[in-house]
Amino acid sequence: MAKLTTEEIIEALKEKTLLELNELVEAMKEEFGVDPTAVAAAAPGAGAEEEEPSEVTVTLTSAGAKKIGVIKVIREITGLGLKEAKALVDGAPSPVKEDIDPDDAEEIKEKLEEAGATVEVK
Repeated sequence: MAKLTTEEIIEALKEKTLLELNELVEAMKEEFGVDPTAVAAAAPGAGAEEEEPSEVTVTLTSAGAKKIGVIKVIREITGLGLKEAKALVDGAPSPVKEDIDPDDAEEIKEKLEEAGATVEVK
């Protein structure tokens, strides 16, 4: 039996009706024991490329050695009072800003890291 190329298979499928294509899918399920639609959906690269998230959360994981500097930056970023900013830093790991633009998150991360904090963006 001659091996068919992908182009030949596609051309043959174009000539089939929807009912015939459905029968083909059912026959493939029986023959191979796999649902071809599930395989296509699970295949890496089958769909659109993975996009960057549109909203991220900046989390303070550690204040580091320069805790006072980190508290000042937290107050600047969030607008919190001294007591609230200190509580946020003391309670690390804790979210600093949630559901923000990834570019803004990178700026916040840089500011906090310059102050000596350890930051995570998710």
